[in-house]
Amino acid sequence: MASLGLDHWSDIVVVIIYFIGVLGVGLWTVFRGNRGSVNSYFLAGRSMTWFPVGASLFSSNIGSEHFVGLAGTGAAAGIAMISYEWASMPLVLLLGWLFLPVYISAGVYTLPEFMEKRFGGRRIRIYLSVLALVLYIVTKLAVSIFAGALFIQLALGWNMYVSIVALLILTGIFTILGGLKAVMYTDTFQTVIMTLGSFALVGISFHKIGGYTNLQKRYMEAIPSLRNPNSTCGFPRSDAFHIFRDAETGDNPWPGLILQSSLGCMWYWCCDQVIVQRSLGARNLSHAKGGSILAGYLKLLPLFMMIFPGMISRALYPEEVACVDPVKCKDVCDNPVGCSNIAYPKLVLELLPYGVRGLLMAVMLSAIMSSLTSIFNSSSTIFTMDLWRRMRPQAHERELLIVGRIFIVFLCGVSILWIPLVRSSQGGQLFNYIQAVQGYLGTPIGALFFIAIMWKRMTENGAFWGIAIGHTCGIIRMGIDLAYPAPDCGEPETRPGILLNVHYTYFGALMIVITSTAIVVISLLTTPRTEEQLKGVTWATRIKYEDSGNDVEMTKSEEKKESDDVRKGEENGEGETIEVMDDASDNRPTWRRWVDQICGMPTQSHSQDDPHIGPEMTRVYLKENPKWRTILNVNAAVGLILTAFLYGFYH
Repeated sequence: MASLGLDHWSDIVVVIIYFIGVLGVGLWTVFRGNRGSVNSYFLAGRSMTWFPVGASLFSSNIGSEHFVGLAGTGAAAGIAMISYEWASMPLVLLLGWLFLPVYISAGVYTLPEFMEKRFGGRRIRIYLSVLALVLYIVTKLAVSIFAGALFIQLALGWNMYVSIVALLILTGIFTILGGLKAVMYTDTFQTVIMTLGSFALVGISFHKIGGYTNLQKRYMEAIPSLRNPNSTCGFPRSDAFHIFRDAETGDNPWPGLILQSSLGCMWYWCCDQVIVQRSLGARNLSHAKGGSILAGYLKLLPLFMMIFPGMISRALYPEEVACVDPVKCKDVCDNPVGCSNIAYPKLVLELLPYGVRGLLMAVMLSAIMSSLTSIFNSSSTIFTMDLWRRMRPQAHERELLIVGRIFIVFLCGVSILWIPLVRSSQGGQLFNYIQAVQGYLGTPIGALFFIAIMWKRMTENGAFWGIAIGHTCGIIRMGIDLAYPAPDCGEPETRPGILLNVHYTYFGALMIVITSTAIVVISLLTTPRTEEQLKGVTWATRIKYEDSGNDVEMTKSEEKKESDDVRKGEENGEGETIEVMDDASDNRPTWRRWVDQICGMPTQSHSQDDPHIGPEMTRVYLKENPKWRTILNVNAAVGLILTAFLYGFYH
């Protein structure tokens, strides 16, 4: 194997340039606009255009686990898992066209807040807030740290603790100081780096293997020499280049795969704070839709960016990447179960010339950092707006901003404490556990939100007990999964029939049915809310721009109201304003003014600005130009057609 570490000057220079670029983008954002309000900090002042919205949606989703885990899945089992990426196209469009107008109409910062407005009860908001924070801390942070540490350790030989702590500090600073806008702009920069860098590897690796036809031939011949001669362990799957696999015996049966990657993942793309918050930060609904289209197109790329490189890695290095002998695997990657996870870093080290290797390190750093910043910002928003404001309803704006920043520091500490657990975990077991947690606990959430938006008759009791029943079923199945792990290749099958006969993708579809049935039955047995109480919180009762009149000029004048001792600074390029205190009325010490300026705090110590989103902002957001509405609809249709074509081509 190639020497570990970035020991050539050109690689080191590339990584240094990358860090300078991220620092430059982050600092430019931090000192560029008004960060002294809840709206600016948590929703980027609703000023983002379609490109950073779409890039941030993609970058927040694509983490280091994709480069390690998705490439490893391609090396081990072929292209079937790409369905989870391609199904994102219709789901992210569903977010922009169906879910987002209702979220905006409700005037919310977080999705648990939306559920409280929809049903009027507090328990569903607290339930979903706590659930989201647990999932973010236990799964999303663990995934990013696990996969990033694996790449850094296996591919580059860097000290894992030093590397991860440095990344956490850097990402934490941007997120704490800059809020959502800094996160989204750095995500945009990192999306460009990820795409260019990964396609550099794609070009070099396809040149090495001799094209797609040679890949198909050599992948099917990539069998390790050290294996049990009386078994098929180590053989590539005969259906490796097909997405749709046998409905009963396939490793990912096609009906279950389609259902789970679409309906089962609706919760992630349409009801998860990390994703939805980026769209809520858009300048208006048209820019949010444009961002959804861009993200959908970018999600078509992982087959070429990650899965094919993983399969090429197996074809070129079958003895290491496809090893099945426990002793050999232990020696290669310190994991006796298998070494498919080293497929991507192995390719980087063996194929890339000096300089480009540093670029791929920058790609992985981009993936890690974009995931962490997104988790930090969204977790902070949920804790501050859903839990802290619940405990302290009289909290002023300055307090909410301070609490949000302190919670990010707490998350950084939790992430650092998580590193020993990641280090002691066995190979992919932690990764598989995380996927199980997200699938079994996330799938029912999609059904909950979809019915809440589309069915006015749904009640709070139906929502709460329906999701509780769905999660109970998921936890029971997850417990059985963990108690009876799948046997290694060649070992006898000992799992109970419920695991063997009901694939986890089928069980995900079953959970949707169970949750939906419980919601409908309980809602019909309980008293619904009135039409007046439902105003703005369902699709049928949502606020439309046309319903509010066309008094946009009056709306703009309303937004100009400020306190008597505050005057406006010059207007920046996105229509935001920078507040400047008159020196005569500013009694703060000089050091306090500097700290407030750097941290983006309100100029008034006890600002009583209403942290809620007013109807005037909702009207401006929902306004759509008819010409651009048509262009967006056509682009969305083209995206869906292209996705269907790819499914048909690789069926």
